[in-house]
Amino acid sequence: MTYKNFKFDVDADGIALVTWDMPDKSMNVFTEEVMDELDAIIDRVAGDAAIKGAVITSGKDTFSGGADLTMLKRMFQLFQEEKAKDPQKAVELLFQNTGRMGGLFRKLETSGKPWVSAINGTCMGGAFEMSLACHGRVASDAPGVKMALPEVKVGIFPGAGGTQRVPRLTNQQDALQMMTTGQSLTPQRAKAMGLITEIAPAKKLVETAKKMIKNGLKPVQPWDEKGFKLPGAPIYSAAGANLWPAATAILRRETYDNYPAAAAILKCVYEGLLVPFDTGLKIEQRYFTEILQTTEAGMMIRSLFVSLQELNKGARRPADVKPTKFTKIGVIGAGFMGAGIAYVTAKAGIPVVLIDRDVEAAEKGKAHSADLIAKEMQKGRATEEDKQKLLALITPSADCADLEGADLVIEAVFEDREIKRQATEKAEAVLKASAIFASNTSTLPITGLAKVSQRPKNFVGIHFFSPVDRMMLVEVILGKKTSDKALAVALDYVRAIKKTPIVVNDTRGFYVNRCVLRYMSEAYNMLIEGVPPAMIENAARMAGMPVGPLALNDETAIDLSQKILKAALADLGPKAVDPRHVELVDMLVDKYDRKGRKNGKGFFDYPPKPAKKHLWPELKTLYPQQNPDKVDVEELKERFLFVIALEAARVMEEGIVTDPREADVGSILAFGFAPYTGGTLSYIDGMGAKKFVKKARELQKKYGAQFKAPKLLLDMAESGETFYQRFDPYRNEGQQKAA
Repeated sequence: MTYKNFKFDVDADGIALVTWDMPDKSMNVFTEEVMDELDAIIDRVAGDAAIKGAVITSGKDTFSGGADLTMLKRMFQLFQEEKAKDPQKAVELLFQNTGRMGGLFRKLETSGKPWVSAINGTCMGGAFEMSLACHGRVASDAPGVKMALPEVKVGIFPGAGGTQRVPRLTNQQDALQMMTTGQSLTPQRAKAMGLITEIAPAKKLVETAKKMIKNGLKPVQPWDEKGFKLPGAPIYSAAGANLWPAATAILRRETYDNYPAAAAILKCVYEGLLVPFDTGLKIEQRYFTEILQTTEAGMMIRSLFVSLQELNKGARRPADVKPTKFTKIGVIGAGFMGAGIAYVTAKAGIPVVLIDRDVEAAEKGKAHSADLIAKEMQKGRATEEDKQKLLALITPSADCADLEGADLVIEAVFEDREIKRQATEKAEAVLKASAIFASNTSTLPITGLAKVSQRPKNFVGIHFFSPVDRMMLVEVILGKKTSDKALAVALDYVRAIKKTPIVVNDTRGFYVNRCVLRYMSEAYNMLIEGVPPAMIENAARMAGMPVGPLALNDETAIDLSQKILKAALADLGPKAVDPRHVELVDMLVDKYDRKGRKNGKGFFDYPPKPAKKHLWPELKTLYPQQNPDKVDVEELKERFLFVIALEAARVMEEGIVTDPREADVGSILAFGFAPYTGGTLSYIDGMGAKKFVKKARELQKKYGAQFKAPKLLLDMAESGETFYQRFDPYRNEGQQKAA
């Protein structure tokens, strides 16, 4: 019998080698077809007396990424369709579907034959749950091998037996930490936890796995044997009494109860360890069915799993432009941003020329890469060989003539039109006609910058976020004359450096900065109203933001906020800014010399380490303070989320962003907009436009015009539409194929 997704061979010792190798896919994933074939293979192994056991491994560089996104999309779609007809039947159908994978893995581990998982690369989600169901697990010692149950990061949890097997293989504290954070494990860490059995040299991986079966590996899991005891203490024990109250408190501290899936993990483990294994699996299945019905799961899966993968695969790339294979990239400006761009380019294996006013400055930019790779080496993520290879790809220079032959040049000089003009002209003088020129600007419109270009069709914006090496989002900005070729090259480059691109049409502040400025401006409003500064920061964190607005403003620099306000005043007139904001920022910068983290004092004070930063004590004296007991914390949380989401809606109305996937993914990756919402537009969709507009009107009446809903939202509230209906990203069949 042959299989489409697996190769099946039995050796002379009667050991089957099941090699998972899906055709036309770069990574193995679980689909309905894969599960059907695996089901048949389990029956074949169990039913053939000549087969002593089976080893399952991957024919690709990685083991598996887990479940296929299209399968999840289809499951949600079927549920919604059935729910409209018969809600009770829809839930029953969802329950059956969620149990399919877990049932398959349970069948594998109780089949009567020993199974060993030979993990030869990344092993994530459902694939690791399958490995945990095997009676033995061997991981390769090759670099980059890692295992994880990361489902919580997309709003769900390990629902195919993960919450039951992990705490029966390792202690409960490590199990909870691993699953509630979704952290990746090295083979060494996984072995120390008891989640894998052995680590083997890459070339001897399958041989080692087969040897386990030859040596008499038991085809019975520990929890299926009489007298099984948990590796840690029981739930009802002194150790359990110490662990569980602390675990729930830590979860609340870290999540503010915004993530139902994380709480469900604790429930599954706690309840599941009190009952027999099969009952534990049923408990897990019920919680999984419940979580899949939450708004948080629906929005997070869509944005952080489906949409993110689609954008990373080039969903917005013009399909008729030939892909670019980069042989040389130029970066003009070796400051913090330019040096970071050079680093991520070289890390992707692309030669890069780093230009600055003199060789010394360019060398300093290259040294930044040496520092970054050295930190990676300290963490065990890179070797001396990696360092030398990376640095050899960076050529520091003071001569723009060295840009000749580059496929793409990115200028990362100061936010000054004249300096950017000079960079453009010098680069274009030596570039080939087909080369693309990109500006890394965060504030200046691309169309205006492109006016000095001899070939505006080849001019595009590539806006990185700081620090470049850590921030995963890049805004690709289209000027009025930017061609499809320039867009395609920019997207190809962003994908080559393994970051996520979103396409934004030209405007002041583009998309991300407009939203971020609203976030910080609302904090100014609260300060001026007399809301205690600590409540402002805490409410923002409680709303799901990773950094409070005052702390964020310190990071971006308060004197930069001052420059932005002055520029808006000069370019757009007095109505464009709130005079109270100007007064606040001027007072901080000019009167108190508080510019942010860069000079050690802003909204926070930054004492020498190891002391931690703390709010500037005098901040509460600048305005009369409200009684904290009378401040509505829930309303503070809403104000932050609403003011950002409304700006995102305006950006869609203005046609600055045209694809809701980009608005959502961009808001989460760039500034951490409450990930449990699925992003700015999903926050509105999840609530419903009608309810959102009603609340926005209440906030507008109390706090001002920043909460005024744009006409687009009013129309959507009237029609009952969502953003994903109004701006359906799959309407164009060509785009869907590109994804």
